Amino acid sequence: MPLISPQLRQRTPQHRQRPTGREPTPQHFRTRAERFPWSSVRQAFRLPPDDREVLWLYLLTRAGLWVTAYCARWLFPADPEAREVPSVFTAFQQWDWYHYLNIARDGYFPDGQGPWLGRWDNREAFFPGFPLLLRAVHVIVPHWTAAGLLISFVAGGVAVVALARIARLHLPGADTGRRTALFFLISPCAVFLAVGYTEALFLALALPAWLAAQRRNWPLAATLAGLATTVRISGLFLAAAIAVHFLLSARRHWRALPWLVLPAFPTALYAWYLHAHTGDWMAWKHAQERGWYRNFHTPWDAWSHTWSGAFGRTQSTGYAFMFQAELLALLAALLLLVLLLKQRRWPEATYTGLALWALGTSYWYMSIPRATLLAWPLWITLAAWSLRRPRFKTAYLCLAAPLSTVFALTFLTGRWAG
Repeated sequence: MPLISPQLRQRTPQHRQRPTGREPTPQHFRTRAERFPWSSVRQAFRLPPDDREVLWLYLLTRAGLWVTAYCARWLFPADPEAREVPSVFTAFQQWDWYHYLNIARDGYFPDGQGPWLGRWDNREAFFPGFPLLLRAVHVIVPHWTAAGLLISFVAGGVAVVALARIARLHLPGADTGRRTALFFLISPCAVFLAVGYTEALFLALALPAWLAAQRRNWPLAATLAGLATTVRISGLFLAAAIAVHFLLSARRHWRALPWLVLPAFPTALYAWYLHAHTGDWMAWKHAQERGWYRNFHTPWDAWSHTWSGAFGRTQSTGYAFMFQAELLALLAALLLLVLLLKQRRWPEATYTGLALWALGTSYWYMSIPRATLLAWPLWITLAAWSLRRPRFKTAYLCLAAPLSTVFALTFLTGRWAG
């Protein structure tokens, strides 16, 4: 019996080349990677080595803070005779956290309550960006404190990568970004990047906004600055700095000018919301005055009152120490402003000067050490100094590391830490 039938012998090459519908087409010969380009997706989300090094440093410092929190609840309990330790989340439930929690859980004016009552927590002094995000994350993470910590953890990672990229724009060098991030993450008030406060979220929006402004992407810069303004009033200072940078460098990009107005809208909407409930267009400012003595005083009066709190024996030792830190932080901010003006870095000087004016003209200084986290030119300046003077890095780490631990323990044990 023949192995090949005569019909098959009679087929021509044209017959063999004609597709039957069952034969493999060129699409079948494409590789799996070509049909499903997962490598392209992974490449889009893959960070450069420098950014990965910065994130590794960020994770290590977060682990160190959690170790500090674990030790604090054992060594410094609220009750010295306690036999059981509270939850590790308890260490992070301090001070302003309760304002953000109350807003996220109950709103600004629950059950007709408000500043017209005698005992009121002045929660309208806090902008709605963080509480709104906290409420949204709480849908997925049922524990309020864990939700707040998760927000700060993710936002802090975004912020530190953006800071390192900004530093590399100013200071060429392989180690620049990591060095700036190190100075930032070991700074005395770095604990506030890890707790349920607004610093990490604000920086996660403000620093990418500034990075976009450096790259002349004005719509993105204005949008991110507007989102930052929903978190803190400092977003307006950032918007002013971006506007100065635009005027100095835009030239042919005047069509983007209307975008610079965008960051003012969140503040205007919040003022309108408060007015609708209180009849006061300045309700935010008046809440600051009632709760935190942030009514206007001349800079020398503010210095005098803070000096009295630090060294006049009018406060307990814990508060007096923090007032001393306020004075030192103000001097550091003034020095930074002088350096920025000397270097003619007008946008950064605008941001620093406005923040310094806002913090330095209340009854006394409050939260200036914590506000140094928001002053990104400070950390880039310190990194630049350390590149020129190698011993500066060693000196900074030896001094900042113990102070960072002290401030972390101060906050985690329920004491005022700025």
